[in-house]
Amino acid sequence: MGGSGFTCSAAVPGSGTKCKGESTPDGRGGHLSRGPRASAHICELVSRCSLQGGRDLDSTANMSDGEEATNHLLDMNLHESQGSVQATEGGLQSESEHLHVTIGATVPTGFEQTAADEVREKLGSACRISKDRGKIYFDISVESLAQVHSLRSVDNLFVVVQEFKDYQFKSTKEEVLKDFEDLAGKLSWSDPLKVWEMNSSFKKKKTKRKKTNQNSNKGKTDNGQGDKKDERDVKKELTSSASETQILDYYENPAIKEEISTLVGDDLASSKDETDERSKEETDASVLRFRVTCNRAGEKHCFTSNEAARDFGGAVQEYFKWKADMTSFDVEVLLNIHDNEVLVGIALTEESLHRRNITHFGPTTLRSTLAYGMLRLCAPQPTDIIIDPMCGTGAIPIEGATEWSNCYHIAGDNNALAVNRAANNISSLLTKSQIKEGSPSWGLPIDTVQWDICHLPLRTGSVDIIVTDMPFGKRMGSKKRNWNLYPACLREMSRVCRPGTGRAVLLTQDKKCFTKALSGMGHVWRKVHTVWVNIGGLHAAVYLLKRTPQAFVHPSEQDGERETPW
Repeated sequence: MGGSGFTCSAAVPGSGTKCKGESTPDGRGGHLSRGPRASAHICELVSRCSLQGGRDLDSTANMSDGEEATNHLLDMNLHESQGSVQATEGGLQSESEHLHVTIGATVPTGFEQTAADEVREKLGSACRISKDRGKIYFDISVESLAQVHSLRSVDNLFVVVQEFKDYQFKSTKEEVLKDFEDLAGKLSWSDPLKVWEMNSSFKKKKTKRKKTNQNSNKGKTDNGQGDKKDERDVKKELTSSASETQILDYYENPAIKEEISTLVGDDLASSKDETDERSKEETDASVLRFRVTCNRAGEKHCFTSNEAARDFGGAVQEYFKWKADMTSFDVEVLLNIHDNEVLVGIALTEESLHRRNITHFGPTTLRSTLAYGMLRLCAPQPTDIIIDPMCGTGAIPIEGATEWSNCYHIAGDNNALAVNRAANNISSLLTKSQIKEGSPSWGLPIDTVQWDICHLPLRTGSVDIIVTDMPFGKRMGSKKRNWNLYPACLREMSRVCRPGTGRAVLLTQDKKCFTKALSGMGHVWRKVHTVWVNIGGLHAAVYLLKRTPQAFVHPSEQDGERETPW
């Protein structure tokens, strides 16, 4: 059976859920290479895309023509020696210095505007928010590629090959799928592949640093295959680590009712000649591995995401002569379909950028990108005191201390295990920072403390900002308990928050309970804004509250009681 494979995910019409599938039709062999020969190969592919359009180039003569065109296009020489290959990579970067491309990014749903504002501030680029929630698009020069990877509000990045805002689907499934097959050869792959090549070099350095910092990969050896084996070991460890924390990492798994299926090609046997051909091709280190991922949403499509990924992926494979691989892929081609909008892109991130701060996970670990969006809503100012009274693993205050180091952050929780996890995450972040900078760190403006949310050991009016993820009543606590907990939390928060200027950003899925509790606190809290988000398949809300100028009056002073009613 061939080694081809494509993945896809689609929204099930009318169900609100998404399904993922994989197909593995016949493919042509090859072997992944991240070394100099891969760089030479991608240069050749860029030339083929620019000069040959949709024509297949299978012969050795055509390969030679591609190399000549590459020399002319990129002004460099492709020789077999190592020094010549380094000159090739330098020539590619020099040629691409002034290249402008469109970058797409996935962001936490509801925080698209927050991400767009960050892009404008840090990159100076105009940003367009997609009608498909959770995506933004912006134009950059490739010189800014490293800065794009440093954005705090985006999860995944991809370079846009081409976007069709009003794609005309044919009436029958066969015609639509045939159009997808033809589309692969009509697209302009040249510039996106240049960006992918530069980005891959950037990612490779990052992967090596990760490998160095992870306990020497638990003693794994490279079996004589050098860096290529090491990088695959790192990728497997990251995948294994992600699956181990999947149950605990509640918020980092957005598709709850996800269906996974595998489709196998019709040909279950291969002839000896085909086997020999694949074995020969697998020895060629210049053939890259790829996969096609299709995300489809809409009710008027006559095809499934499996079928779109299969046919489009087969055409991509035939065009580039790449080897399809579901797991150890080098290039991930994206086919995004939303109603009558179609977008083709190339992924620039193998792992979501939100995985940056947390190493010790708890039952409910908030994404760092969502934590950033919540903090940004309250516009922290220098010298602000910011607390998270129910911090869990510390995702919010750690993100705050990293991005707003001119503020002071306090992470607190009533659970000793949670406080310990937060402290360990802070320690891990400091260690990583010291290794990166090569010198002792001054530390972060953050502290952890165990406390009772209803009796905070803080002076009245001493806090500027409160940002926290309140118990949903599912994994932590219960819906019934929230009816008593929420009013008590809001009352104590109003005591420690500075009147007139204080603000709070609170995340909860128990909207009914929160709305009821807030209705009784109108004299101390005013709702400014609500952001609707999707977390783990749950429809939740982020509330931005402003502290009114009214001074806090203790309930015992109001009712003549010595003890608080909660």
